Amino acid sequence: MNRRDVMKTAVLGTGLLPTGVGLAATPANAARKSRTFLLVHGAWHNALHWTRVSEALSARGHQVVAIDLPGHGLNARFPASYLTGDAARFAEERSPHAELTLDDCASAVVAALEKLQGGPKPVLVGHSAGGTVITRAAEMAPHLMGRLVYLSAYVPLRLQSASAYGALPEARTGHGESLFIGDPAKLGAVRINPRGDAAYREALRAGFYQDVDEAAFLPFALTLTPDIPLSLWIGKVGATKERWGRVPRSYLRCSRDRALAPALQDLMIREADAFTPGNTFTVDTLESSHSPFASQPRRLADLLDGLR
Repeated sequence: MNRRDVMKTAVLGTGLLPTGVGLAATPANAARKSRTFLLVHGAWHNALHWTRVSEALSARGHQVVAIDLPGHGLNARFPASYLTGDAARFAEERSPHAELTLDDCASAVVAALEKLQGGPKPVLVGHSAGGTVITRAAEMAPHLMGRLVYLSAYVPLRLQSASAYGALPEARTGHGESLFIGDPAKLGAVRINPRGDAAYREALRAGFYQDVDEAAFLPFALTLTPDIPLSLWIGKVGATKERWGRVPRSYLRCSRDRALAPALQDLMIREADAFTPGNTFTVDTLESSHSPFASQPRRLADLLDGLR
Protein backbone atom coordinates (compact mmCIF):
# COMPACT_ATOMS: atom_id res chain seq x y z
CA MET A 1 0.00 0.00 0.00
CA ASN A 2 1.31 3.47 -0.87
CA ARG A 3 1.91 5.39 2.34
CA ARG A 4 0.46 8.50 0.71
CA ASP A 5 -2.79 6.60 0.46
CA VAL A 6 -3.11 5.48 4.07
CA MET A 7 -5.96 6.79 6.08
CA LYS A 8 -6.02 10.46 7.00
CA THR A 9 -9.18 10.35 8.98
CA ALA A 10 -9.77 9.94 12.61
CA VAL A 11 -11.76 5.90 11.96
CA LEU A 12 -16.21 0.35 22.04
CA GLY A 13 -16.71 -3.72 21.63
CA THR A 14 -20.28 -4.36 22.02
CA GLY A 15 -20.71 -2.96 25.51
CA LEU A 16 -22.91 0.10 25.79
CA LEU A 17 -21.73 3.29 27.44
CA PRO A 18 -24.53 5.73 28.29
CA THR A 19 -23.23 9.27 28.61
CA GLY A 20 -24.51 12.55 29.94
CA VAL A 21 -25.94 10.84 33.03
CA GLY A 22 -27.52 13.30 35.43
CA LEU A 23 -28.29 15.98 32.83
CA ALA A 24 -31.98 16.77 33.13
CA ALA A 25 -33.94 17.99 30.15
CA THR A 26 -35.37 21.49 30.38
CA PRO A 27 -39.17 21.87 30.16
CA ALA A 28 -38.84 23.19 26.59
CA ASN A 29 -36.70 20.26 25.58
CA ALA A 30 -38.99 17.78 27.31
CA ALA A 31 -41.77 18.80 24.91
CA ARG A 32 -39.68 17.72 21.92
CA LYS A 33 -39.67 14.22 20.59
CA SER A 34 -36.93 12.30 22.34
CA ARG A 35 -34.62 10.21 20.20
CA THR A 36 -31.99 7.59 20.77
CA PHE A 37 -28.58 8.27 19.24
CA LEU A 38 -25.89 5.63 18.80
CA LEU A 39 -22.53 7.33 18.24
CA VAL A 40 -19.69 5.58 16.40
CA HIS A 41 -16.22 7.12 16.53
CA GLY A 42 -13.61 7.24 13.80
CA ALA A 43 -10.09 5.86 13.50
CA TRP A 44 -7.96 5.76 16.66
CA HIS A 45 -10.73 7.42 18.69
CA ASN A 46 -13.21 6.00 21.20
CA ALA A 47 -16.51 6.68 22.95
CA LEU A 48 -14.88 9.17 25.32
CA HIS A 49 -14.30 11.60 22.46
CA TRP A 50 -18.07 12.01 22.07
CA THR A 51 -18.58 13.09 25.70
CA ARG A 52 -19.39 16.78 25.16
CA VAL A 53 -21.77 16.04 22.30
CA SER A 54 -23.43 13.32 24.36
CA GLU A 55 -23.92 15.71 27.27
CA ALA A 56 -25.44 18.36 25.01
CA LEU A 57 -27.84 15.87 23.43
CA SER A 58 -28.79 14.41 26.80
CA ALA A 59 -29.58 17.90 28.05
CA ARG A 60 -32.05 18.17 25.17
CA GLY A 61 -33.86 15.06 26.39
CA HIS A 62 -32.34 12.42 24.13
CA GLN A 63 -30.95 9.02 25.02
CA VAL A 64 -27.32 8.85 23.90
CA VAL A 65 -25.09 5.81 23.69
CA ALA A 66 -21.50 5.77 22.47
CA ILE A 67 -19.59 2.57 21.82
CA ASP A 68 -15.95 1.58 21.49
CA LEU A 69 -15.37 -0.31 18.27
CA PRO A 70 -13.25 -3.48 18.52
CA GLY A 71 -9.59 -2.49 18.86
CA HIS A 72 -10.39 0.96 20.25
CA GLY A 73 -10.86 2.54 23.67
CA LEU A 74 -11.19 -0.03 26.44
CA ASN A 75 -11.03 -2.76 23.79
CA ALA A 76 -7.59 -1.67 22.59
CA ARG A 77 -4.45 -3.76 22.74
CA PHE A 78 -1.07 -2.16 22.17
CA PRO A 79 2.12 -3.11 20.35
CA ALA A 80 4.81 -3.78 22.97
CA SER A 81 7.07 -1.24 21.26
CA TYR A 82 4.46 1.49 21.73
CA LEU A 83 4.81 1.04 25.49
CA THR A 84 8.61 0.78 25.53
CA GLY A 85 9.18 3.66 23.13
CA ASP A 86 11.31 1.62 20.71
CA ALA A 87 10.69 3.66 17.56
CA ALA A 88 12.43 1.29 15.15
CA ARG A 89 10.51 -1.69 16.44
CA PHE A 90 7.25 0.29 16.48
CA ALA A 91 7.57 0.83 12.72
CA GLU A 92 7.72 -2.95 12.16
CA GLU A 93 5.82 -4.74 14.95
CA ARG A 94 2.61 -6.34 13.73
CA SER A 95 -0.55 -4.99 15.29
CA PRO A 96 -2.39 -7.07 17.89
CA HIS A 97 -5.54 -6.04 16.01
CA ALA A 98 -4.36 -7.14 12.58
CA GLU A 99 -6.98 -9.89 12.34
CA LEU A 100 -9.99 -7.71 13.19
CA THR A 101 -12.30 -7.19 10.25
CA LEU A 102 -14.77 -4.60 9.06
CA ASP A 103 -17.54 -7.11 9.74
CA ASP A 104 -16.32 -7.49 13.35
CA CYS A 105 -16.75 -3.76 13.83
CA ALA A 106 -20.09 -3.59 12.01
CA SER A 107 -21.35 -6.54 14.06
CA ALA A 108 -20.48 -4.64 17.24
CA VAL A 109 -22.65 -1.77 16.00
CA VAL A 110 -25.50 -4.14 15.13
CA ALA A 111 -25.28 -5.71 18.61
CA ALA A 112 -25.50 -2.27 20.19
CA LEU A 113 -28.51 -1.37 18.03
CA GLU A 114 -30.27 -4.58 19.05
CA LYS A 115 -30.01 -3.53 22.70
CA LEU A 116 -31.69 -0.22 21.87
CA GLN A 117 -34.85 -1.58 20.25
CA GLY A 118 -38.29 -1.14 21.81
CA GLY A 119 -38.93 2.51 21.03
CA PRO A 120 -38.28 4.71 18.02
CA LYS A 121 -35.48 3.29 15.93
CA PRO A 122 -32.09 4.79 16.85
CA VAL A 123 -30.26 7.39 14.84
CA LEU A 124 -26.87 5.90 13.93
CA VAL A 125 -24.08 8.48 13.71
CA GLY A 126 -20.63 7.70 12.31
CA HIS A 127 -17.60 9.98 12.17
CA SER A 128 -14.84 9.68 9.58
CA ALA A 129 -13.86 6.01 9.11
CA GLY A 130 -16.85 5.22 11.30
CA GLY A 131 -18.83 5.97 8.14
CA THR A 132 -17.46 2.79 6.60
CA VAL A 133 -18.57 0.86 9.69
CA ILE A 134 -22.10 2.27 9.78
CA THR A 135 -22.48 1.70 6.03
CA ARG A 136 -21.66 -1.96 6.51
CA ALA A 137 -23.90 -2.16 9.60
CA ALA A 138 -26.81 -0.67 7.62
CA GLU A 139 -26.33 -3.28 4.91
CA MET A 140 -26.33 -6.02 7.57
CA ALA A 141 -29.36 -4.80 9.56
CA PRO A 142 -31.24 -1.87 7.98
CA HIS A 143 -34.34 -2.65 10.04
CA LEU A 144 -32.59 -1.68 13.28
CA MET A 145 -31.97 2.02 12.54
CA GLY A 146 -34.17 4.99 11.81
CA ARG A 147 -31.56 7.22 10.17
CA LEU A 148 -27.90 7.19 9.22
CA VAL A 149 -25.84 10.31 9.92
CA TYR A 150 -22.40 10.71 8.37
CA LEU A 151 -20.24 13.29 10.15
CA SER A 152 -17.45 14.13 7.69
CA ALA A 153 -17.41 10.39 7.11
CA TYR A 154 -16.67 7.90 4.39
CA VAL A 155 -19.59 6.65 2.28
CA PRO A 156 -17.68 4.16 0.12
CA LEU A 157 -20.25 3.07 -2.46
CA ARG A 158 -18.93 3.16 -6.03
CA LEU A 159 -15.35 2.28 -5.01
CA GLN A 160 -16.44 0.12 -2.05
CA SER A 161 -13.59 0.95 0.39
CA ALA A 162 -12.27 4.00 2.23
CA SER A 163 -8.78 3.34 0.87
CA ALA A 164 -9.99 3.63 -2.72
CA TYR A 165 -11.47 7.04 -1.97
CA GLY A 166 -8.37 8.07 -0.03
CA ALA A 167 -6.34 7.51 -3.20
CA LEU A 168 -8.39 9.98 -5.28
CA PRO A 169 -7.11 13.46 -6.16
CA GLU A 170 -10.05 14.94 -4.24
CA ALA A 171 -8.61 13.46 -1.04
CA ARG A 172 -5.42 15.54 -1.09
CA THR A 173 -5.20 18.33 1.48
CA GLY A 174 -1.45 18.70 2.08
CA HIS A 175 -1.85 17.72 5.73
CA GLY A 176 -1.27 14.56 7.72
CA GLU A 177 0.77 12.48 5.32
CA SER A 178 3.84 12.49 7.59
CA LEU A 179 1.91 11.09 10.55
CA PHE A 180 1.67 7.46 9.46
CA ILE A 181 4.18 4.90 10.68
CA GLY A 182 5.37 1.73 8.97
CA ASP A 183 3.83 -0.26 6.14
CA PRO A 184 0.15 -0.88 6.84
CA ALA A 185 0.17 -4.11 4.83
CA LYS A 186 2.92 -5.55 7.04
CA LEU A 187 1.58 -4.11 10.29
CA GLY A 188 -2.01 -5.17 9.61
CA ALA A 189 -3.03 -1.70 10.77
CA VAL A 190 -2.90 2.00 9.96
CA ARG A 191 -0.59 3.29 12.71
CA ILE A 192 0.04 6.66 14.31
CA ASN A 193 1.93 7.62 17.46
CA PRO A 194 -0.19 9.67 19.88
CA ARG A 195 2.77 9.57 22.27
CA GLY A 196 5.09 11.25 19.77
CA ASP A 197 7.15 14.36 20.41
CA ALA A 198 5.86 17.93 20.40
CA ALA A 199 6.39 18.39 16.67
CA TYR A 200 4.48 15.20 15.90
CA ARG A 201 1.58 16.20 18.15
CA GLU A 202 1.42 19.61 16.49
CA ALA A 203 1.22 17.96 13.06
CA LEU A 204 -1.58 15.76 14.41
CA ARG A 205 -3.42 18.82 15.73
CA ALA A 206 -2.90 20.75 12.51
CA GLY A 207 -4.24 17.88 10.42
CA PHE A 208 -7.27 16.86 12.47
CA TYR A 209 -8.01 19.49 15.14
CA GLN A 210 -6.68 22.80 13.81
CA ASP A 211 -9.55 24.81 15.35
CA VAL A 212 -8.76 23.46 18.85
CA ASP A 213 -5.90 25.07 20.78
CA GLU A 214 -3.04 22.93 22.07
CA ALA A 215 -4.18 22.77 25.70
CA ALA A 216 -7.68 21.66 24.73
CA PHE A 217 -6.32 19.26 22.11
CA LEU A 218 -4.07 17.27 24.45
CA PRO A 219 -6.82 15.33 26.28
CA PHE A 220 -8.23 14.24 22.92
CA ALA A 221 -4.81 13.34 21.52
CA LEU A 222 -3.53 11.38 24.50
CA THR A 223 -6.61 9.15 24.62
CA LEU A 224 -6.14 7.97 21.03
CA THR A 225 -4.98 4.43 20.30
CA PRO A 226 -2.13 3.89 17.82
CA ASP A 227 -3.65 1.26 15.54
CA ILE A 228 -6.80 0.80 13.53
CA PRO A 229 -7.31 -2.61 11.92
CA LEU A 230 -6.34 -2.44 8.26
CA SER A 231 -9.69 -3.95 7.31
CA LEU A 232 -11.46 -0.73 8.31
CA TRP A 233 -9.45 1.03 5.62
CA ILE A 234 -9.44 -1.55 2.83
CA GLY A 235 -12.57 -3.62 3.61
CA LYS A 236 -15.46 -3.46 1.13
CA VAL A 237 -18.84 -2.37 2.45
CA GLY A 238 -21.00 -4.22 -0.10
CA ALA A 239 -23.84 -1.69 0.16
CA THR A 240 -26.96 -2.35 -1.91
CA LYS A 241 -29.90 -0.18 -2.89
CA GLU A 242 -32.31 -2.65 -1.32
CA ARG A 243 -30.76 -2.63 2.17
CA TRP A 244 -28.37 0.25 2.93
CA GLY A 245 -30.15 2.35 0.32
CA ARG A 246 -33.54 2.25 2.03
CA VAL A 247 -32.41 3.90 5.29
CA PRO A 248 -32.99 7.69 5.50
CA ARG A 249 -29.67 9.49 5.75
CA SER A 250 -28.02 12.81 6.50
CA TYR A 251 -24.54 14.18 5.89
CA LEU A 252 -22.89 16.76 8.14
CA ARG A 253 -20.08 18.37 6.15
CA CYS A 254 -17.01 19.91 7.75
CA SER A 255 -15.98 22.74 5.45
CA ARG A 256 -12.51 23.31 6.95
CA ASP A 257 -11.61 19.64 7.12
CA ARG A 258 -7.94 18.84 6.46
CA ALA A 259 -8.31 15.08 6.99
CA LEU A 260 -11.32 14.22 4.85
CA ALA A 261 -11.31 16.97 2.26
CA PRO A 262 -14.59 18.82 1.57
CA ALA A 263 -14.18 17.97 -2.13
CA LEU A 264 -14.13 14.28 -1.24
CA GLN A 265 -17.11 14.65 1.10
CA ASP A 266 -19.08 16.27 -1.71
CA LEU A 267 -18.05 13.59 -4.20
CA MET A 268 -19.34 10.82 -1.92
CA ILE A 269 -22.60 12.70 -1.31
CA ARG A 270 -23.16 13.05 -5.06
CA GLU A 271 -22.38 9.40 -5.70
CA ALA A 272 -24.69 8.22 -2.94
CA ASP A 273 -27.54 10.40 -4.20
CA ALA A 274 -27.06 9.03 -7.72
CA PHE A 275 -27.06 5.49 -6.31
CA THR A 276 -30.46 5.94 -4.64
CA PRO A 277 -32.12 8.99 -6.24
CA GLY A 278 -35.34 8.26 -4.39
CA ASN A 279 -33.58 8.49 -1.03
CA THR A 280 -31.00 11.27 -0.99
CA PHE A 281 -28.93 12.90 1.73
CA THR A 282 -30.09 15.86 3.74
CA VAL A 283 -26.96 18.02 4.07
CA ASP A 284 -25.81 20.54 6.67
CA THR A 285 -22.42 22.19 7.02
CA LEU A 286 -20.23 22.94 10.02
CA GLU A 287 -17.50 25.54 9.58
CA SER A 288 -15.06 23.28 11.40
CA SER A 289 -12.06 21.03 11.25
CA HIS A 290 -12.40 17.26 11.06
CA SER A 291 -13.23 17.17 14.78
CA PRO A 292 -16.31 19.29 15.60
CA PHE A 293 -17.03 17.01 18.59
CA ALA A 294 -14.03 18.82 20.12
CA SER A 295 -14.28 22.30 18.63
CA GLN A 296 -18.07 22.80 18.29
CA PRO A 297 -19.86 20.15 20.36
CA ARG A 298 -22.95 22.26 21.05
CA ARG A 299 -23.34 23.29 17.42
CA LEU A 300 -22.97 19.65 16.39
CA ALA A 301 -25.57 18.65 18.97
CA ASP A 302 -27.90 21.35 17.62
CA LEU A 303 -27.69 19.84 14.12
CA LEU A 304 -28.31 16.32 15.41
CA ASP A 305 -31.20 17.53 17.54
CA GLY A 306 -32.70 19.29 14.53
CA LEU A 307 -32.79 16.21 12.28
CA ARG A 308 -36.31 15.31 11.22
